[in-house]
Amino acid sequence: MEAPAGRDRTLMRVLVAGAVGQLGTDLVRRCEEAGDDVVAADRSTLDVGDRAAVDAAVLDGGFDVVFNAAAWTAVDACEADPERAHRDNALACRWLADACRRSGAHLVHVSTDYVFDGTKDVPYHEWDRPNPQSVYGASKWSGEHEIAVHAGGGAAVVRTSWIFGAHGPNMVATVLGLRDRDELAFVDDQRGCPTATADLAGMLRTLAVERVPGLFHVTNAGAVSWYEFVRDVLEAAGEDPDKVRPIRTADLDPPRPAPRPANSVLDNRALRLSGLPPLRHYREPLQQVVDALLG
Repeated sequence: MEAPAGRDRTLMRVLVAGAVGQLGTDLVRRCEEAGDDVVAADRSTLDVGDRAAVDAAVLDGGFDVVFNAAAWTAVDACEADPERAHRDNALACRWLADACRRSGAHLVHVSTDYVFDGTKDVPYHEWDRPNPQSVYGASKWSGEHEIAVHAGGGAAVVRTSWIFGAHGPNMVATVLGLRDRDELAFVDDQRGCPTATADLAGMLRTLAVERVPGLFHVTNAGAVSWYEFVRDVLEAAGEDPDKVRPIRTADLDPPRPAPRPANSVLDNRALRLSGLPPLRHYREPLQQVVDALLG
């Protein structure tokens, strides 16, 4: 469905669900800087798992685009409460997709590397078959399925991984909070692509402006283990990276309830084949985020 008549597609009226999260905050900022008319919604103003609330927000909002950055991302907590995980991460996508289809808004939804089992020895591309091993991963894959069924083709699903930014809890903020310790230990047998929320937000808006449909992997360039990434964070903060030592996931004490994919590296194949510009190497935004957090 085309954008509402008479409106410049490059200046949009947008709804951002999950607007106070670390990605949502940067997405709101990116859209406002571009001149968009932005409605920022958090859980207190829009419960995406409530169909009536979604319909009330979307159907009469006159939105060109709805960004869904809302999710229950407490990976370990999801293991103990699969019903909440599927309500917030899967059923919510049904309501959003249906409302966007009926209103003509383009839906841009954020998904995760956790839809894969992590056993592949090369990066995962968009045509690889998911096989989630955790409740969180299963609920997010179910959300992707709901969008495929109910959006009527008017949606983009963006899988990303290991996000970090200047707002909200993330690995960079965690490491900076621990930087005064004499020794740190992080796993070296999980690999992924650290992705800056500010960079990701820019690509989400690009997909929205062009009303691009389908599934995309979007990450910053560069694949590392958590151990290697923590070393990079410490170095960016002017700390000694040698204070961190590698451990195995099996050595974590206490062990984590939810299994993590050993390989979370995402190949941005669909992005590349579509001629869209890749995101820069993660080390560039990492230094910017560290500087911002240290103030």
